[in-house]
Amino acid sequence: ERNPIAGVGPITVDPAVQNRAVGRRLMDAVHERVSASNFAGVRLIQAGFHTRSLVLYAKLGYDVREYLACMQGNALKISIEGHGVRPAAEADIEACNCVCRRVHRHDREGEFREALARGSATVVEHDGRVSGYATIIGFFGHAVGETNADVKALIRAAKEFAGPGFLLPTRNGELFRWCLTKGLRVTQPMTLMSRGLYNEPAGAFLPSILY
Repeated sequence: ERNPIAGVGPITVDPAVQNRAVGRRLMDAVHERVSASNFAGVRLIQAGFHTRSLVLYAKLGYDVREYLACMQGNALKISIEGHGVRPAAEADIEACNCVCRRVHRHDREGEFREALARGSATVVEHDGRVSGYATIIGFFGHAVGETNADVKALIRAAKEFAGPGFLLPTRNGELFRWCLTKGLRVTQPMTLMSRGLYNEPAGAFLPSILY
């Protein structure tokens, strides 16, 4: 709820009460909140193995936008020529918002500010200006860059890939292959789905488990 687009956090239903429409009722509550708060759209990440959730979300009006691979492995100790990465500062907020708007046509300032407060946010600079950022390279963080090189630099600078790993759109074949050639592995398939406003990305990005 920190941004113009709402994200649905991971939903898990106790096996003892599955097949009783619990998931459907949880999603109904989400949509009531989205409507009451006038969000332009809502997005979520669906676990690829879970066919029932895929069916539920499709019936609720969600469209598949990206197939994702959750990537994990050892930190990469390489450099990306011409792309320097440093910790983000408050003075970078507007530049990072501008990059996000160019890529997604909306910003995620709320999440970026929280990452700043935690000390996990990083920015990449190219030709003397901010060309991308990451709240954290991991399951609960997102990253955007003007080009694949920007996102590669952010991945390369990460000391670890937090949680189960970071989410990568497999449609971005060049970035996906680069990660594989650097020794990263796919831990699970996932799917980015949306309902309401969605703009085709105009750059490189890594979604979070929210979107």
